[in-house]
Amino acid sequence: MRTDFNTLIALSTHTINHLKQDDLIEYDVDKRSALIEALATELGVSFSTDEDIRDQAIEEVEEKFGLDEVTEDITETEMFNHARKEIIKSFQGENIGGLYMVESLHKVANRVKDFLLNSDLVEDVFSTDEDLIEFLVKNIRKFNPRGQAQ
Repeated sequence: MRTDFNTLIALSTHTINHLKQDDLIEYDVDKRSALIEALATELGVSFSTDEDIRDQAIEEVEEKFGLDEVTEDITETEMFNHARKEIIKSFQGENIGGLYMVESLHKVANRVKDFLLNSDLVEDVFSTDEDLIEFLVKNIRKFNPRGQAQ
């Protein structure tokens, strides 16, 4: 399964659903979609998708070979595949639900905690910082995009 921004939306939905289900956050139901989208955008800093890696590999090939314009079949070339593999290797194989981790899971949880505490879309958070981070680490680790309903 290839990952893209919709995978970040699925992770955001998964996270918001679990937080709400466990009564850790309160938000206006009418703002749920905006909250999910905003959290997905925030999570985009913490994770790279297959789409991001593809774009980064194309950029590296362009820079390395001085290409002004890359043809559509560049993704089928050996130089693209090599660049892509090197980028993936830089994540040391760490991924959640096909999303490559740019920062540690603890940092992701801290980022989400800060987002929840500072977002105008969240009315209240019912947890200590430490408990919230622990909860987020456990639940993000369990994320599987195949099991997500939007």
